Amino acid sequence: MRVLSLFDGMSCGRVALERANIEVDAYYASEIDKYAIQIAQKNYPDTIQLWDIKNLNKTNLPKDIDLLIRLLA
Repeated sequence: MRVLSLFDGMSCGRVALERANIEVDAYYASEIDKYAIQIAQKNYPDTIQLWDIKNLNKTNLPKDIDLLIRLLA
């Protein structure tokens, strides 16, 4: 499964997928908090960071996303 997580935080969406035994082939994350990114990268070094959502557009978005996660507080 190819996942795009917006406002990813420390990859809680990835944790949920892992606990549900859902295989992730590619995990793209958009996050700006440097400390949250550090934790996410330590736990899931294969995460592809897209950084600030304001800089995303159709030319730099990943193709063929199976699941979009939008986590908001």
